[in-house]
Amino acid sequence: MTDLPPDLPRLRTLETWLAYTLAEVREAIARAEQRECEAAYGREHRPPPPDWLLEQGLNREAPPVQVHVGGCWNSGKRVKGVGRDDALRALAAGVRACSACRPDTELGYLEG
Repeated sequence: MTDLPPDLPRLRTLETWLAYTLAEVREAIARAEQRECEAAYGREHRPPPPDWLLEQGLNREAPPVQVHVGGCWNSGKRVKGVGRDDALRALAAGVRACSACRPDTELGYLEG
């Protein structure tokens, strides 16, 4: 014995509701699959992280405050990727080297 109603009008109503709900579920599945595809594409095509990071000051006019190795856990949110020469120039100009990742050692920079 099922819990379905015995009369045709209620069965047709139930059928309509189930068809509508199934269509909504299929649309939600399609959106979720699209999001997963986009996320996978983003992971596969993400540019490599920069080798060196220059941490900026609190405003646009402020000088840089630290040099980091790319991917340093200690770098703040205000960083931009720079090349090796720019990182060396910043260290030579007196910008502090991060004490966690030691970019000066990685770059072979000796003060003095």
